[in-house]
Amino acid sequence: MIGKPTKIGEQLVRDQLITTEQLHEALAKQASGGGKLGVNLIDMGAITGTALVNALAKRLEVKGCVLRHGLIDPKVAKCVQKEEAERLKVLPMFRVFDELTVAMIDPQSLPTLDRLRDLTGKRIRPVLALESNIEEFQQKYLTKEVTVDSFMASIEETDVRIEDSDAYDEPGVTDLDQLVEGSPIINLVNLIVLTAMRDGASDIHIEPDRQATHIRYRIDGQLRELFRPPKGMHAQIVSRIKVIGKMDISEKRLPQEGRVHLIADGREVDLRVSSMPTVLGEKIVIRILDKSNLSFELEDLGLCGEDLQNVLKMLKTPYGLILVTGPTGSGKTTTLYSALELLNDQTKNIVTVEDPVEYQLPMITQIQVNDQVGLTFSRALRSILRQDPDIVMIGEMRDPDTARVAVQAALTGHLVLSTLHTNDCPGGVARLSDMGIEPYLISSSVIGIVAQRLPRKICRTCRTSYYPPRDLLDMVGWSHRANELFQRGEGCRECHMTGFRGRIGVYEVMPMDAELQRLIQSSAPESALRRHLNRIGWKNLRDKALEVIERGESTLEEVMRVTRSEAAEIAEVGPAVARITPTAEAESRAATGGSAEIEVREEIEVPA
Repeated sequence: MIGKPTKIGEQLVRDQLITTEQLHEALAKQASGGGKLGVNLIDMGAITGTALVNALAKRLEVKGCVLRHGLIDPKVAKCVQKEEAERLKVLPMFRVFDELTVAMIDPQSLPTLDRLRDLTGKRIRPVLALESNIEEFQQKYLTKEVTVDSFMASIEETDVRIEDSDAYDEPGVTDLDQLVEGSPIINLVNLIVLTAMRDGASDIHIEPDRQATHIRYRIDGQLRELFRPPKGMHAQIVSRIKVIGKMDISEKRLPQEGRVHLIADGREVDLRVSSMPTVLGEKIVIRILDKSNLSFELEDLGLCGEDLQNVLKMLKTPYGLILVTGPTGSGKTTTLYSALELLNDQTKNIVTVEDPVEYQLPMITQIQVNDQVGLTFSRALRSILRQDPDIVMIGEMRDPDTARVAVQAALTGHLVLSTLHTNDCPGGVARLSDMGIEPYLISSSVIGIVAQRLPRKICRTCRTSYYPPRDLLDMVGWSHRANELFQRGEGCRECHMTGFRGRIGVYEVMPMDAELQRLIQSSAPESALRRHLNRIGWKNLRDKALEVIERGESTLEEVMRVTRSEAAEIAEVGPAVARITPTAEAESRAATGGSAEIEVREEIEVPA
């Protein structure tokens, strides 16, 4: 005769999760062959692991969890040694500030909780999990590295589903209950964003293809494909991103834009989402705006010495126009924000007009351009001038009307900062002229121009010495240094085998002097400006970039890549820079293939 059913068995029958016959069969199996009742029920197919965990959690009045990839941070999991974790039958999952969430077979065991506190120095949040589930993930997370491939392999075809849009009224996962109930697609999207944040990516590209979905991150200005989900997941990934971006999930024929404010790793981050229909499906690009990764100190950006002093002198001028030039992605906006932070105090009224507003700055009035309602740069700028501003920042001079209003503002007692898309400082003068600004207005309003680039820095972890190719040395006039050792990165896991990690600003600064003003007012060509700059010992972007090589911060190949446009523009300059000849771009070292490692510390919290 089978003994009296256990309390958990009674509860499962009472909740109609199993039948009395199934319970008796499991108890008989337990009596004859041993094993736990719950395991026997799962082996019989009478109940799922999730249902059993929920029932046990309800009985013990604790949180329950079924472990899976996406819920566990590999680095956090290893904060307890494998032998100790196996002895205690626990697995650390993730950490939020000083609270460590740990999967346990007995969340009410005080000795185990005390031991975990002693080992980790953290507050412990216990979560119930099945012993077999814990053992499975101990083997996966405590004995080897977790890769993106292993994460993708763990998602079955039947696990992928599209949630109803009504389910996302509160898209943020703020509680473990919601976190556990999330679908694999939700966890995958969270993983994509968190991995990008931890790798310092500025953009995420999610692109459809015939065979798969390509997930590429722009890290240090270069796109790198880190993993590739199956093609069948693309529509679900796009739908999830559209939902959290408050975009129309049903509209797939037109481009859309959305914005997400989220909290991850204790950091507030904004995501700008853009969707674009293609012949193979919608492509998503996500711009990550993480203010915590920025430094608004000019010195930290790479400005130093005489260049820094010249910029500070420009910013102290009460009125005039300061331009920052360079191609897209060269850090112009960050330089402007840094200047505003330096100028910001209680005595000044600072107003910006941007498209879009990338980072919100305290005590500064920031205006978002909206062409759909007619709020253009020029219209916003005209209104700003009636708001009694001291300093005005224009995100970009895109049209002659905006440029003309900005010049007039600079001439009427305002300090105006803006950006232009030109290659160098003398090119900024030519660009204003092309936009219809008269030479006498340019010479009277512009007080200085800054041009910049962002070469990648050598990875500190895999730094090594090498001899650069002879042709590169010849290009920059360093033929006599053929036997000298230079620095480069060999490639390691920290830099995704590229040899580079992080970027540094390279600047050329052209403050206006009397002779430059005279040349500009007389409509002198760019070559005349360059000859004057050469006579006074001015250094261009290529010269400043070569100084970065001398300091061992970047490589010759990288400097040639980011300053390639300058070489063709100095044919008429004097002998001091004649050593640089027109060349094609030197190719930088390509990133090797392979999957990158992933880590998930905690779920994303997206405020409603």
